[in-house]
Amino acid sequence: MTTEILTNPPLENPFNGLSGDFDPQWLLTPAQQTIQAKLIDLCAKVLRPNAIASDRNLIYPRENFKALASLGLLGLFVPQEWGGLGENHICAAMVVETIARYGCPSTAMCFTMHLGAVAAALFRAHDNPELQSLLKRLDAEVLIGTLSYSDPETGSHFWYPVSSKAKSTGDGWQVFKRASWTTSAGFADWYIVQTTSPDFAGDYSDLSCFLIYGDEVQAEPHKWDALGLRGNQSGTLLVDGVTIPAQRMVGPAGDGVSSNDEIVDPFFLLCSSACWNGIAMGAIDIAKKHVTRKKHVDVGMRVADYPTIQDYFGEAIIDTSACRMYTFSMGQLMDKLTHDCDWSLHADITALPRSAYLHWYWQIKFSAAKNVAHVCDKMLHACGGSGFKKDMEVERYLRDGKAGWVMGPTNEILRQFVGKSALLGFESLDYWNQSVNERVLNNELKKMDADKKRQLAESLLAELDEAEAAKVPAMAVVSS
Repeated sequence: MTTEILTNPPLENPFNGLSGDFDPQWLLTPAQQTIQAKLIDLCAKVLRPNAIASDRNLIYPRENFKALASLGLLGLFVPQEWGGLGENHICAAMVVETIARYGCPSTAMCFTMHLGAVAAALFRAHDNPELQSLLKRLDAEVLIGTLSYSDPETGSHFWYPVSSKAKSTGDGWQVFKRASWTTSAGFADWYIVQTTSPDFAGDYSDLSCFLIYGDEVQAEPHKWDALGLRGNQSGTLLVDGVTIPAQRMVGPAGDGVSSNDEIVDPFFLLCSSACWNGIAMGAIDIAKKHVTRKKHVDVGMRVADYPTIQDYFGEAIIDTSACRMYTFSMGQLMDKLTHDCDWSLHADITALPRSAYLHWYWQIKFSAAKNVAHVCDKMLHACGGSGFKKDMEVERYLRDGKAGWVMGPTNEILRQFVGKSALLGFESLDYWNQSVNERVLNNELKKMDADKKRQLAESLLAELDEAEAAKVPAMAVVSS
């Protein structure tokens, strides 16, 4: 795909923030630059005014989704032959960043989850008419999707759905899903949910995905009242034994791990990183507008004339630019791996090119989420007491940005994943708690005296006998 460097970015100095000189326009194609310009205009007219109401009154941003659909953005990377824009990963990151920066961070996060759900559907839509029909109607009918992968028992370890399961009904599936956190819960029109597979036998790496529609879920949006991202309605979700037809399994049984590694992690971490970068840039824009206008008459200086304030902005811009380029670089890699997000390559069910770079996606999310909290904090400092006022909006961006660190996978999890895998290898991560840490086990056994070791041995033997006894009736039935 060819690119063209614009000497004049789409909008010069939008919202009186940073000029377009600080945007990496050379990464975008002319078509993507046009999308960006139209989106910035839409943010000014629709999304940003609605963001204030969403924050103050906990309003889900459906009106903003209607506006995005008018630009065809709900089907952003749906193939053109299915009525979508057929765009790539770079464009997805740019769109999310633009929405968060100029429009509404809550909408940006809901849109991130929508894109993740769309990607999960596209991943296995090639021989599935149900998924194809849905994907073709996203913009025309404003069909908002989301992912539901969390579990109340395991929190941000979303790959471990202890409270969920599925059963075969002969001609379909019965799905039980309980989620602790689902963005757009109760407001989305369709959900991609993950449970243990219908033939689950205790191995939590045996996961499957299902398409569930909005009228088949139970949610509790009235309980949502958060510090930031107050419009995204990230609450509990329940699918209570809903029976669905066979074609609403997304991919084959047991495809959940492939979906996680190839789709959910890469798309969520790319787009959520873009969201945090957009929030950081939005805070810089707001603060720049204030400090270049606010004057101290007693010394004849604007706030922007103080070296300390200039240092704040220099560091914030440099650090955020690094995070933006890091994020866009991963988008470029994903485009290269998939021939510009060509979904036809997944007709081969073993094709998982994005999954080879998991730790890089972990790193961009950690960096962006860490940076946005620091930048928003410093921009509040730069604005002084005025920054505390709601009408300036920087305090809202500060609250919204705080979600980055704690949104699963949390930054604590990601930095440990990266460090542990670098030192001990990826197998040491042991997602599903199946590997025995013999070093720790042997060390603990050394602490026991003879009596305690004997008690432990007797307890383990009794547990083994009980487990073997439980298998006898089933074996007897088979032998008879």
